[in-house]
Amino acid sequence: MSKSLTLRSGRRVVLNDADEESAIQAGIDADPDAPEPSDAETKDLRRLGRPPLAVTKERITIRLSPEVVEAFRETGKGWQTRMDAALKDWLKDHTPSSNSR
Repeated sequence: MSKSLTLRSGRRVVLNDADEESAIQAGIDADPDAPEPSDAETKDLRRLGRPPLAVTKERITIRLSPEVVEAFRETGKGWQTRMDAALKDWLKDHTPSSNSR
């Protein structure tokens, strides 16, 4: 008798028995386009996705005037990077004042 699971949605899923699992695994093993990685290859696998950057940015909270934020947002995706570049450019010719209010 086949085992089955009932999902939260009420859908019933019939599981493969041991003979079916063996046949599936034999098919996988016989496929030259789907080789199993060796233990060394598995150990060498790295995290998927974008590699970590050497220099990371600092997350902060900042209050800016709505017109400044709107102008940068209207430039599309990457607007925060462009704002960062504009501030870096400003620093080339200016020194931030350490005066407090």
